[in-house]
Amino acid sequence: MRIVEEPIEVYGNDVVEVISANYAGNFAINIKFNTGDEKLVEFKPFLLNSHHPSIQKYLDEKLFRQFVIVDGNLNWNDFDLIFPIKNLLEGKIH
Repeated sequence: MRIVEEPIEVYGNDVVEVISANYAGNFAINIKFNTGDEKLVEFKPFLLNSHHPSIQKYLDEKLFRQFVIVDGNLNWNDFDLIFPIKNLLEGKIH
């Protein structure tokens, strides 16, 4: 068996991390990164287009707002919902 780990997202020689995140309303979060970048990421299209109940439950705004930063990434409910740093940095959720 071969174990393959996903590469850590890097920017130059630095690991990219979320350093702050603030709910902006309508399922959008303003995210600041340790690279100095700042993005307003809209999660609503992703949530609306998902057909999976474990993702659609985050259309409950109260539940969606309960994100925290863990190890430099946004995290909902103990890794129930998490996104690649690269997508957050691009400001696009796929």
